[in-house]
Amino acid sequence: MELIDAFHLARLQFAFTVSIHIIFPAISIGMASFLAVLEWRWLMTGDNAYKDMFLFWSKIFAIGFGMGVVSGVVMAYEFGTNWSGFSSIAGNITGPLLTYEVLTAFFLEAGFLGVMLFGWQRVSARAHFFATLMVAVGTLISTFWILASNSFMQTPQGYAIEHGKIVPVDWMKVIFNPSFPYRLVHMTIAAFIVAAFIVAACGAWHLLKGRRDVPVKRSFSMALWMLLLLAPVQIVVGDAHGLNTREYQPAKIAAIEGLWETEHGGTALNLVGLPDMNAEVTRYAIQVPHLGSLILTHSWTGEIRGLKEFPPQDRPYSPIVFWTFRIMAGLGMLMLLTAVLGLLLRNGGRLYEARWYQWLVLCMGPSGLVALLAGWITTEVGRQPWTVYGVLRTADSVAPISAQQAGVSLLIFVIVYFLVFGSGVYYMMKLMMQGPQEHAPPRKRRRHPILNNRALDALQGE
Repeated sequence: MELIDAFHLARLQFAFTVSIHIIFPAISIGMASFLAVLEWRWLMTGDNAYKDMFLFWSKIFAIGFGMGVVSGVVMAYEFGTNWSGFSSIAGNITGPLLTYEVLTAFFLEAGFLGVMLFGWQRVSARAHFFATLMVAVGTLISTFWILASNSFMQTPQGYAIEHGKIVPVDWMKVIFNPSFPYRLVHMTIAAFIVAAFIVAACGAWHLLKGRRDVPVKRSFSMALWMLLLLAPVQIVVGDAHGLNTREYQPAKIAAIEGLWETEHGGTALNLVGLPDMNAEVTRYAIQVPHLGSLILTHSWTGEIRGLKEFPPQDRPYSPIVFWTFRIMAGLGMLMLLTAVLGLLLRNGGRLYEARWYQWLVLCMGPSGLVALLAGWITTEVGRQPWTVYGVLRTADSVAPISAQQAGVSLLIFVIVYFLVFGSGVYYMMKLMMQGPQEHAPPRKRRRHPILNNRALDALQGE
């Protein structure tokens, strides 16, 4: 007798591999844009501290990029081995979208990555900066296509069913489906926040160790400015995304809120509780009257559909998404608080000396990744029991494999992933503990280095 069937083992395997994978593209997306800003500032000012920071953080980017590529290739094979039903039925949509990602983004990144990492002494400063920009743009284009594919699975449109297959009818509607703009912006900002907290935590670590050199202080400062800008914007984008989800995936919202009955005249918000799928109730709930309506409808008396309005077989598993959403939202509030405290300390001239705050930033270092994973779980588990929402069930997407095959491959994945990617993360942490080094005293120039060939020659020869 099988304790866990092949279907659930296949789901667990893909959940494991995609959760590991998403960490590294998030780091790469945010770090690539950070590198572009650093090189731009170096070219604008001639301050070598920016170049020192670029040389250091480009190593972290390179490791994250490499591990992201490797872990992404594995998932492409899983579509064929474990989810052949999905590939067969929805492949006419997802196949081209992933191909566009390879043709436009991956080739762009791969073509300029070598120049960015190893071209300092081989190309001009402007050519090198162009390569850095192309790598950063490539990561954003990759985000565009991956989110287009995944968003179609969340809110499908522009398709038809022919001979049991999902086929495209209008590619513009397929790509720009209702949830795509919100999810693209939300994910991109999340990646920037991930990178900003990693940079800030690294700076905090070295400040606590007594370092006060320019690369450390500037990394810390730039990351906190970025968080101060992005944290409130992300909250606003998340609110808009929630309104969109309520319109197109109402069962997901009900599961996230642990809401079973449709409350007329105003819906309370369950701050905490334990949703019980069998009893159809959220136990030990602490509620705030009307707050659910205010947040999810922007109205004091807005109505939100409860889970009981949906057939039991169509309900997402509320106990998971109820808490993953609250982890994500709670960390978002802590991120905003961290950024605001940094601004207050900066205005008081104590940003680099307040050890309690540096400990706070260091502890918050992984928060971007934790919030990202919590949000991703909320999105994907909340879509269940559908692979393509309302069109293709997850149970109809799995390949005809045995529980033994799925279980053995899952075990192998767990062992290999922890060895390979665990080593990569350990090396990244080791590099960050060393921190950026000053290779030359920072100096500033009055003239724009791009317009000063002698200055360019001197900078390139350092």
